[in-house]
Amino acid sequence: MRIEIWSDVVCPWCYVGKRRLETALAGFEHRDDVEIVYRSFELDPSAPQHGHELTTPVLARKYGRSEDEMRQMQLQLTEVAAEEGLAFRLLENVHTNTVDAHRLLHLALDEGGPALQRDLKEALLAAYFVRAEDVGDHDVLHAAATEVGLDDVRVKEVLTGDAYAAAVQADIAQARAYGATGVPFYVVDQKFGISGAQPAEVFAQVLERAWAEARPTLEMAPGGEACGPDGCAV
Repeated sequence: MRIEIWSDVVCPWCYVGKRRLETALAGFEHRDDVEIVYRSFELDPSAPQHGHELTTPVLARKYGRSEDEMRQMQLQLTEVAAEEGLAFRLLENVHTNTVDAHRLLHLALDEGGPALQRDLKEALLAAYFVRAEDVGDHDVLHAAATEVGLDDVRVKEVLTGDAYAAAVQADIAQARAYGATGVPFYVVDQKFGISGAQPAEVFAQVLERAWAEARPTLEMAPGGEACGPDGCAV
């Protein structure tokens, strides 16, 4: 089973959704047969490369709210995240560009497969939400990438060039083709779509259904007379 996840490394609900999916997978009998691949989605491609302005006033302007209202909403989301074991620092986050983070996630997928990509995704989310670091900053990105095992030279090559930029845009185009207008957005076996950071129970239900439909079992009628491997008894 393959789960593709469209998300951004500055999306708080993507981190919450990641934890909820992990909870569902922990109770899924076939979890060792599940492959997770992260796909790119930029919440704000126009964001500055190096963030200096806090997200609170940026979001307040974008959604027509006061900074106090937005701060309260961020505090409420911080409480939701805490229920999933995440210590968010939303009031300290900066508004920053994420295209280079996504390019490194594609590098990780190429170099080490879904497992290495997953490790880098977690490292980038933790850098931004738990440590309030600027994930548009190349020093932050380089540190996260090399700490999870990516080659130093390859990381620098990607960050100083435009490798995987087309792959990022292809992911975004695919999300639009699926009808996704926001993230997180999950696609299971290219058949089942899940929008938003759903409760773990919802993820669990979809996992079970997807597994059952991909591997149907026969419903047997009562047995009749038959010959066996040793022949017939008559």
